[in-house]
Amino acid sequence: MLRLCSALALIAVLAACQSAGGLSPADVARNSAPGVDTQETGVDGLLVGHRLMEAGEYELALRAYLRGAGEQGMTPDVLSALGSVNLKLGRLGQAETLLRRAVKADPTSVPALNNLGVVLMERGNIGEARAVFQQAYAQDSGNSDSIRENLRLAIAQSQSGLYDETADPPAFSLVRRDKGQYILLSQL
Repeated sequence: MLRLCSALALIAVLAACQSAGGLSPADVARNSAPGVDTQETGVDGLLVGHRLMEAGEYELALRAYLRGAGEQGMTPDVLSALGSVNLKLGRLGQAETLLRRAVKADPTSVPALNNLGVVLMERGNIGEARAVFQQAYAQDSGNSDSIRENLRLAIAQSQSGLYDETADPPAFSLVRRDKGQYILLSQL
């Protein structure tokens, strides 16, 4: 009987020493999340933003462009992209401010000039929009059909003395640049 009591006491002491439900070091190593490779570079925020713009995901594109601004700073390309996405979101005041900053930083930026012209047309500043479209057309050397069409529409509106509020407004095209090239975006 004494042996039985001693054995039961030993089992109780050993059971109390073990951790209940804990993981062994091997289990922890096997189930832990992978580490972060700090040497690897992420995907460019501008590139992600451009793809999201093409997909019509403007709020997500804005976030991606802001991430790009954090990575690259407020370069003319970043300012132009932020202005364009704000235009798509209907934030004309913000779009105009950003696009004016982009044009000031790079007066030869065809996409920024064109998109600033679109904002000015939307805000009713037809005369200034016409001048900006003319600048974009000159910088582009007349190679882009959408910029030529935007300029044509601005000239037509500036020459007509009457504005027909019942008519549908003309559809201006946005342009963006991707590493030294510009690509036309779909209509609004």
